[in-house]
Amino acid sequence: MLGDEHADILELLAGRTDDGTIRALAFECLVSGLHDERVTSLLNVVGWRGAFECFAVGGEPAQNMADTVSRIETAIADLGGASPIIGVYGTFVIVCARVQAAVSAGVACTNMLSAFSEDAAVYVSPIREGIEGASHVVRETLFSLQAAPSLVEQTRPLRADDLLPERALIGDDMAREELYRNVYQVLHGANDDDPTFVTVSTFLRHGGSLETTAKELNIHPNTVRYRLKRAAETTGWDATDPRDAFVLNTAIALGRIRDR
Repeated sequence: MLGDEHADILELLAGRTDDGTIRALAFECLVSGLHDERVTSLLNVVGWRGAFECFAVGGEPAQNMADTVSRIETAIADLGGASPIIGVYGTFVIVCARVQAAVSAGVACTNMLSAFSEDAAVYVSPIREGIEGASHVVRETLFSLQAAPSLVEQTRPLRADDLLPERALIGDDMAREELYRNVYQVLHGANDDDPTFVTVSTFLRHGGSLETTAKELNIHPNTVRYRLKRAAETTGWDATDPRDAFVLNTAIALGRIRDR
């Protein structure tokens, strides 16, 4: 990570202007959360000019780092893409690629899946725009790979919503923001007394008991069911599902802390 050297980042090139060095430095910037005009200049040099859409894929190498990097580059080139930003962070290899020609998140991930270890998680990010989006996809991929061991059962590849609460727990501010804005605020409504919010939070607090929730709120169990269904429709998370309940609990905890 680049840490305090952000202000002088271009000086780190030290006269080396080959594409490999520039792309490696660009990766360090993106994974560090730096996405200003200096990083834009780095990407321009390797062909990432103008507006662009991008995504990231990451995992542990199937054989070794060099082989995985080579196979990723081949997979992107075979789809008509160019100049992927590839970096190594600990045991992970992460690629940030532009959407171009036949290169899309789903197709590219499928084509490079064999380059990653079958015994570890693989993550593919959503498509995002611009330099800030590039930093976002690289960082969310890193956090997702770090959080993946918490899941007993994993899809291959993992996707954006699969690890939201776990990413929040290990310090991912992007996941925390998403849980706050897209879950807590949507559920919470305008005030703490919103009936749906009160019902969901009470239901979760009582371990998913309809009867206990209804008794505490002095409403019929069918009213509880209706409000839980409405909450699932508005947030996308169902409080009656154990995994979704964990997401909702995490979002509510983060929201209460933030709004205190």
